[in-house]
Amino acid sequence: MAESGQERSAPATAPESYETAVERLEQIIDRLDSGQAGLRETLELCREGRDLVNYCAGELDEVGESLKELRLDELATKLDQGKLDTD
Repeated sequence: MAESGQERSAPATAPESYETAVERLEQIIDRLDSGQAGLRETLELCREGRDLVNYCAGELDEVGESLKELRLDELATKLDQGKLDTD
C-alpha cells in the first residue's frame, strides 16, 4: 500500500512523547547542519526525521481534535445554561 503525505507514520522506535520527538528532531537538524554526516547517515537521519515529523503532526492533529470537542462541549454547556437562565 502506498503511503500518502497525510498518513501518520510512526518511527521504527516510537518516541516517548511529542516533546521527546521534537528534541530528537533538533538533534537530527544539528547533525545535518554540521556537515559531518556521511551520505548513508544523512539518508538515515532524513528518514528518521520524516517519521518524527509525521509522528508530531499526528500528535498535534489529535490534540487539535480534542480541543475542538472540548469547545463544542463548552458551547453546549453555555447554551444549556443560557436556556436555564431565560426560563
